[in-house]
Amino acid sequence: MNHLIQKHKIHWTHKPFLFSVILGSLLLTVSLGIDYNAAMYATRNAGPAVTDIFLDNVPVMDVDIIFIDGALLFALIVAAVLLYYPKFIPFVLKSAALFIIVRSFSITLTHIGLSPQQLPVDINRFARVFLFGGDLFFSGHTGLPYLMALIFWNHKFLRNFFIFASVVAGFSVLLGHLHYSIDVFAAFFITYGIFHIAIRLFKKDYEYLLKF
Repeated sequence: MNHLIQKHKIHWTHKPFLFSVILGSLLLTVSLGIDYNAAMYATRNAGPAVTDIFLDNVPVMDVDIIFIDGALLFALIVAAVLLYYPKFIPFVLKSAALFIIVRSFSITLTHIGLSPQQLPVDINRFARVFLFGGDLFFSGHTGLPYLMALIFWNHKFLRNFFIFASVVAGFSVLLGHLHYSIDVFAAFFITYGIFHIAIRLFKKDYEYLLKF
């Protein structure tokens, strides 16, 4: 415990780190606002469903526990990891904000409706703020865990855990017919690109986490 407190003390007393965390928090807040409006727009303008080689050949399964509760658990795990590795906080906040902004722009471009075969999702009051139904391309459930895997790549256990979480999330949204297969397939490639853009945009934050 003393070691953890000491780690936090080192970082939080470093003014550039504190400023970067504040900036990252603001960017993340703005990105969530952008995502909300983009998802509303995409859902409101959603067109008819299209055929999908995977969904057309796989029966619908109830994946609520992974889609909703799993996503909330993932957020708590990321928070716990950042509590243990505080040096990652600025870069994770800003990278996540960039991810959300890119995805927000992406979902407004093509208005494809949801698969008519999907089961109704039992969305709790908290999750309803973030989940709409028309925000399909690309899958955030798949992409965000993969982004965390790329950020914590040098930590083998975390890397493997986040890759596993990404794969499980990807299969769950497909089995629930909550995303088209292209949404999941493309998420890995787009997320990889976002990660490398983040390294360039937030170079000092990335270099900071490599120093300690």
